[in-house]
Amino acid sequence: MKSYVFPGQGAQFVGMGKDLYESSQEAKDLFERANEILGFRITDLMFEGTDEDLKQTKVTQPAVFLHSVILAKTMGDQFKPSMVAGHSLGEFSALVAAGAMNFDDGLKLVSKRANAMQKACEIEPSTMAAIIGLDDDVVEKICADIDAVVVPANYNTVGQLVISGSIEGIDKAIEKLTEAGAKRALKLAVGGAFHSPLMEPARAELEQAINNTEFAAPICLVYQNVTAQATSDPSVIKSNLIAQLTAPVKWTQIVMNMLSDGAESFTEVGPGNALQGMIKKVDRKILTESASI
Repeated sequence: MKSYVFPGQGAQFVGMGKDLYESSQEAKDLFERANEILGFRITDLMFEGTDEDLKQTKVTQPAVFLHSVILAKTMGDQFKPSMVAGHSLGEFSALVAAGAMNFDDGLKLVSKRANAMQKACEIEPSTMAAIIGLDDDVVEKICADIDAVVVPANYNTVGQLVISGSIEGIDKAIEKLTEAGAKRALKLAVGGAFHSPLMEPARAELEQAINNTEFAAPICLVYQNVTAQATSDPSVIKSNLIAQLTAPVKWTQIVMNMLSDGAESFTEVGPGNALQGMIKKVDRKILTESASI
């Protein structure tokens, strides 16, 4: 059983997608379609921009989405997933690649998501931090006991959990988690508290857009961030996607569930190889690879 996984924000790099654009007419047409939908030439920023250009949330999220989805589409008959999953933003890529949404609608939702998250970040200063070397339940308990907004946000792999919250909440949590024996407790260079209650304004804005978008049954099971469970029910997919912005990404649990459901290999579709590293820490014997055309 082949599993395909799709990366999220942070996987971007200058030059991403340029080889696809230059080697495939189908890819070129989709990239140009994306430029029209977005109202600016995102391809210029992806292929020849700067790191700073790509770090803007309104650019990063559609850029990673486009690289992943267009790569999946140009794979043609090679893309035959038994199951798919995406990390945070990557869930949108996975859903489009698996046919639950069309390309145009997926890109419009990702662009709206990026802009809504950017606005939410500007309401209150907030951030995230990576915690390495503590059990999840220890991190959860310490976060719950802090008198400020701070919550587990990304269960990335065994012994690595990202927390999210207000500046005050993160600072207090880093201090207490270090005292509790964390090997590392490091603030991340992100613009806000993603997957936390501070994203509620973005969730509310995105909810309407998701509800107004047509979803279909995907060609295979989709393992969603909020529950870590597999589904092919469009109504379940929608409600989980709405909840995703303020809920944690249960990536470790997704990988474990895919493995227990028979996944024999994982192909990462999109920029970078971060997900392969996370998967190897769950099961170092499992076959992982990067997608190519």
